[in-house]
Amino acid sequence: MPPTELAVSAPIDQAVLRETLGAFPSGVVALCAQVDGERVGMAVSSFFSVSLVPALAAVSIQVTSATWPVLRRAQSLGVSVLSESHHAHVRTLSSKTGDRFAGVETFSTLRGAVLLHDAAARIEASIESETLAGDHWIVVLRIDGLEADPTVEPLVFHRSRLRGVR
Repeated sequence: MPPTELAVSAPIDQAVLRETLGAFPSGVVALCAQVDGERVGMAVSSFFSVSLVPALAAVSIQVTSATWPVLRRAQSLGVSVLSESHHAHVRTLSSKTGDRFAGVETFSTLRGAVLLHDAAARIEASIESETLAGDHWIVVLRIDGLEADPTVEPLVFHRSRLRGVR
């Protein structure tokens, strides 16, 4: 196929950008902690590995999030890689009102990370750094503890829909 030019517009059309970037599937995590004695959490679809040595991962969070300013105060954050069994909980964890943990089984670590039962993987982390990037914070997390269950299938966000990997 001969080289061609990609469609370029200035500024980039946000609908085309969302559709194009949505072609890349990503996992979905619950980012949760105990803050001032209360469970606080959110669903995040932009979680990624950063480094093996040191052990780092990152999340991208909208600057307009009302939850992040509360979560960032936590000593320790729980990152639960959601499984297919959590499909119905993503909307609850993402809601602006009500109990985000309604029907969600969780447990807390000694340092206050909140983790979900039946997750494909669980990570306890602390904030390494935060960088403002456009309309999102990129938050680098230092991994302090982790476990994975290879028998549990993860939930995937692809083309603006939640899906299993099968």
